Amino acid sequence: MVLERDRSDIVALGLDLGVIEDQLKMFNEGFPFLYLQAPAIIGNGIIKVEEYLHAYYISKYEAYNGKIVKFVPASGAATRMFKSLYEAIGHFDKRTDCSFVFCEYPDVKQFFDRIENFAFYPELKKLMDVNGIDLDVLNSQSCQAILSLVLEEVGLSYGSLPKGLIKFHSYDNGGRTAAAEHLSEGMAYAQTKDGKVFVHFTVSPQHLNLFKDEVGKATSALSESNVKFVVDYSIQKPETDTIAVNLDNTPFRDRDGKLVFRPAGHGALIENLNDIDGDLIFIKNIDNVVPDSLKGETIRYKKLLAGILLDVQSKLFKVLKSLTDGEIIDEDIISLLSLINEDSTTYKSMENAAKIDYVKKMLDRPIRVCGMVKNTGEPGGGPFIAINSEGHSSLQVVESSQIDLKSPEQKAIFDSSTHFNPVDLVCGVKRYDGSKFDLRNFRDPKTGFISVKSKDGRELKAMELPGLWNGAMSNWITLFVEVPIVTFNPVKTVNDLLRNEHQ
Repeated sequence: MVLERDRSDIVALGLDLGVIEDQLKMFNEGFPFLYLQAPAIIGNGIIKVEEYLHAYYISKYEAYNGKIVKFVPASGAATRMFKSLYEAIGHFDKRTDCSFVFCEYPDVKQFFDRIENFAFYPELKKLMDVNGIDLDVLNSQSCQAILSLVLEEVGLSYGSLPKGLIKFHSYDNGGRTAAAEHLSEGMAYAQTKDGKVFVHFTVSPQHLNLFKDEVGKATSALSESNVKFVVDYSIQKPETDTIAVNLDNTPFRDRDGKLVFRPAGHGALIENLNDIDGDLIFIKNIDNVVPDSLKGETIRYKKLLAGILLDVQSKLFKVLKSLTDGEIIDEDIISLLSLINEDSTTYKSMENAAKIDYVKKMLDRPIRVCGMVKNTGEPGGGPFIAINSEGHSSLQVVESSQIDLKSPEQKAIFDSSTHFNPVDLVCGVKRYDGSKFDLRNFRDPKTGFISVKSKDGRELKAMELPGLWNGAMSNWITLFVEVPIVTFNPVKTVNDLLRNEHQ
């Protein structure tokens, strides 16, 4: 239980005592599972845009005159990207022959076999030369030294940097980081009519200055006479942290007896997104970028998704404006409810006085259009028709942790999903009258998950808020649109940079 002496600490951290008490209650009760009704598929939840309509939607976006912002969550460390290198580094000092370690870690063998193909190799090579390391004379000692130069502070420090600051791709004038690639992308599809490219990175506090330095170099290299980059940053807000508990669900305390709080996962970034001053916001993961030579399809489909959003949004705004004038056009409303995958049965049975409130509730919401790629076995969430705790059926991006996989019926539905969520969103966050939605009002607080972590050698239970594109956007108007797999090129391990899409 929370003690009286804890209250001042909670207030000092900017946290709300009532919210903390609700979190403690949730540890005891657990999050309710989201109930899957069916997978979203082409023709039932996922839109497949016919080729002849592409030009219409793209031109609609290209004529748009609102403020466009590119929002990139970029605070995650790249530690997992180098997992196999970390595992292998300690084994080299026990062997005189690298081949033994290479047999045990084939990923590490591939890393060394093609080390010269990495965009960061020129920098690494300089460090190797300074340390007298020759690739042609590899032994256990030199292999270990090279990995140290990649991962540790004696070299590139890649093991402690976020992915955004790692060089992903090679160009004639040098390597380009993931962050720089997002800036390059922004030039291609997120310019405003006055030539500005607004980009927002969420970063961790310890990397903020490094990001600013990198962005300064990148914008200088990318800038053209008619382009002005406007880049800003935010940090995940400490007041979104969640309390940690012991395995018996009592508050976990540090060695000084103080309560321990932990970051609540990327779902907490809805607060950062809510602070963005923009009309149309693109969201994409930091590691899903390709070199300029392969950006064509990405740019095309980004514009397509945005054009679809603007087309639907204009219809929403027209209906909502007519309602403020006291005009109810049943045909338009029923058509629009169908377009956004909402059942119109309830609406049809209502009297006119009730219809206005119902339509405002259903249509006066932020809207997101989410690209979905065909499922190729990637881990992660997918598009489903789900029923939330209030009994409402809607399109949702669902992670496996949100459903009851012990239920044969629910597992069968989850496994039958045809598409995967690549985190490729465009969002409309303004009302028909130009005012801004408070995005925090459209979350589902009953989604999230609990996991077991450790601190100071003691196990604890941690709570993560619903993911940014899962429960944090649960009550948005949602459209799923199929996009080609070529637009999805994530870098989960360092060797992913060796794939053709990153060369």
